[in-house]
Amino acid sequence: MILNSSRIPVRYMLSKVKREVILVAIVGLIFNAFTYFLGDRLPDMPLGVPAFLGTAISVLLSFKMSQSYERWWEARKIWGAIVNDSRSLVIQLQSYLDAGYTDTIRYVAYKQIAWCYALGDSLRGLNPLARQLDFTSEELKNLSLHKNVPLAITQMQSQRINKVTTEQPIPEFYRVQLDQTLVRLVDSMGKAERINTTVFPVTYRLFLHFAIYLFLITLSIAIQDVHAVFEIPLLVLIAALFFLADKTAYNLQDPFRNRPSDTPVTAIARNIEINIKQLLGEEELPEPLKPKTFFIL
Repeated sequence: MILNSSRIPVRYMLSKVKREVILVAIVGLIFNAFTYFLGDRLPDMPLGVPAFLGTAISVLLSFKMSQSYERWWEARKIWGAIVNDSRSLVIQLQSYLDAGYTDTIRYVAYKQIAWCYALGDSLRGLNPLARQLDFTSEELKNLSLHKNVPLAITQMQSQRINKVTTEQPIPEFYRVQLDQTLVRLVDSMGKAERINTTVFPVTYRLFLHFAIYLFLITLSIAIQDVHAVFEIPLLVLIAALFFLADKTAYNLQDPFRNRPSDTPVTAIARNIEINIKQLLGEEELPEPLKPKTFFIL
């Protein structure tokens, strides 16, 4: 997640649009030469034409930015629910089970920590078992057979809870509460996976890029009397603003791609780990993740 910081480097922003800026400069030079040699044969291009296209592009960009931010915000709300349910799961176990089941509470709590890290890594296309988490060699072997590791971890938690509640019968209401918490966690996982696998229409972006280039071409013809020394930088600056807005929306629409604009799932998982270990009464706690210059993952 990009932080509210003044340290966002210009180089990072320019790297997002450098390819488009180069293409715009080439297109601008071509059409500047075109209007220079064939200017007498070209009809006058009123400024109203590029102005209309610029307005249309602004509307398209506004819609795309709105939809992209909505996807990013939904992802953030999902992980906010995961934070709440992870805490609730441990507190419920501590409230419903007797003191003799401390090992079970710790087992489920540590599996919940692992679940959060594994879910974040799997959403980003990383190996969900690459971290040094609290798994035995047999558990790791079993989890490696599953395509959905977080779901397999939830199954392990459910089986352990079922075993304990069989040994120590608890009121049905308590059991329902535990089941509902696990169901909400699985539901949050499914919502995050849905966002991750739902592709924003590619044709929309292609159409938007076509409209931007058409706008630049018509603008180049409309201001053919302006010297190339001023025209080309003007075209590049306008295009950079349009394409930078498009890139921002493009990055926001996929909040689990291991980019600076991501939902900070690893940082959230670390906070969950700290909270859960404090609930267990442990003294050795990990430090919260620190920002990497202008962003945090």
